[in-house]
Amino acid sequence: MKKLTLAIIAVFGFGVSTYAQDTNTDNHTVTITIPEVALLDIELAGSKNITTSFTAPTEAGLGIVAPTSGLNSLWLNYSSIVTASGPDMSRTVSVKASGLIAGTALNVTAGVPVITGGGTGGTPVAITAITATDQTIITGIGSVWTGDGVSSGSNITYALTAPASSYGSLVAGTTAVTVTYTLSDN
Repeated sequence: MKKLTLAIIAVFGFGVSTYAQDTNTDNHTVTITIPEVALLDIELAGSKNITTSFTAPTEAGLGIVAPTSGLNSLWLNYSSIVTASGPDMSRTVSVKASGLIAGTALNVTAGVPVITGGGTGGTPVAITAITATDQTIITGIGSVWTGDGVSSGSNITYALTAPASSYGSLVAGTTAVTVTYTLSDN
């Protein structure tokens, strides 16, 4: 009788394994997270701080002459990954300044983005007179990495003037103007 019990267990055990066979395909899930990104910096071959001066006239009756050199060597580099919906589907770069000098106008132009990385770098807005309030200079930025360093991203060009209409407000001296760029959601 003992031999018969062993035979039944062996047949039963073999029969169960035939019902758990694998097929020729299988699958599983890989969950991938892509973070939202919003980073911006200013690049320059040397220091990102610019020192410039108006030139005094050499003839009586003439006004000061605005500087023209060294005002186009900055580059805005940025990295952005936007969301699929909501206000952060695209981004802008805005600019503002503190310490503006009475009697002068500081204008900025953002160049068409040079994308050495990949993605949607946005579109520059016309020349902007920098004020103490944020103003958009690049719009429509999507998911992008511009590349890092000089010659990647958007070239920033400044124009400094002393308009005749506000010339009477000029006072001699040296003033540091802080210009702030911000990458933000639309």
